[in-house]
Amino acid sequence: MQKVMKISRISVAVAIVGLVLLLSFRGAAQEKASTREVYQAQAMGQGTQLGQTFNVTIVIDQYSTPEDRQILVGAFKDAGSQGLSNALYKMHADGRIAITGTLGYDISFARKIKTADGYLVRVLTNRPISFGEAWSQSRSMKYDLSLMELNINDDEKKSTGTLLPACQFVIDKKTGELTAEAYRNPWKLVNVQNRTKE
Repeated sequence: MQKVMKISRISVAVAIVGLVLLLSFRGAAQEKASTREVYQAQAMGQGTQLGQTFNVTIVIDQYSTPEDRQILVGAFKDAGSQGLSNALYKMHADGRIAITGTLGYDISFARKIKTADGYLVRVLTNRPISFGEAWSQSRSMKYDLSLMELNINDDEKKSTGTLLPACQFVIDKKTGELTAEAYRNPWKLVNVQNRTKE
């Protein structure tokens, strides 16, 4: 198990602020308007998944609003990662992630964040739970969220990303940091391409 994307520290209250930062658009208003964006990438395994690869297609139909973000922040404050999961189930789909060999699944929350040399696309959603997982109540059931970040660079060759197919949000008891904790190693996204104009 590996902890990644440390956001904040010191206390639970600060951790909530960290979640706001993770989900935020840096204070700028963002209306829920229709916008069709398509990205493709290759996921490369790390650690125990080293050598494994698969293709990912991300379709963003619209970006989430500040109101959507506040719902998720409130849900985490009230009930932690499970609260986030429950709130995401109730949200309208903003797009879809398709992984080679699967039917894919809906994106519940998507944000676009301007950077100095391009922009970030952050996606948070519930992951599909297999029948076998649900039947056996395996430990992986706690990791019922998927988190993805695309770092789209103006120079397309420099675009990268990270995918956590199965994760949960936790507050580290020692540091007070808000952390996205992956069930297995994160996947590195390479050959990231914006297919929107094609």
